[in-house]
Amino acid sequence: MDNVERQNHEDQAVSHVVDRLAEKFPAQPRSVIENVVTEERHLLDGKPIREYVPVLIEHGAKARLRESAEPAPLG
Repeated sequence: MDNVERQNHEDQAVSHVVDRLAEKFPAQPRSVIENVVTEERHLLDGKPIREYVPVLIEHGAKARLRESAEPAPLG
């Protein structure tokens, strides 16, 4: 698989991450989910092993979306 094919594969996998997170967090606007996923993806820029990037992105984005969905503590 060449670099272009690898990038296309990663792009498609990240798109699926957005779709899954949109289903899991329906109260969040899709644009917010896309932004979080993009930020998580940029955290992995320059890393040589790209095979697990979509999984890592989904894990990080899910944690951030959960945090933003929790009500602020009273006090």
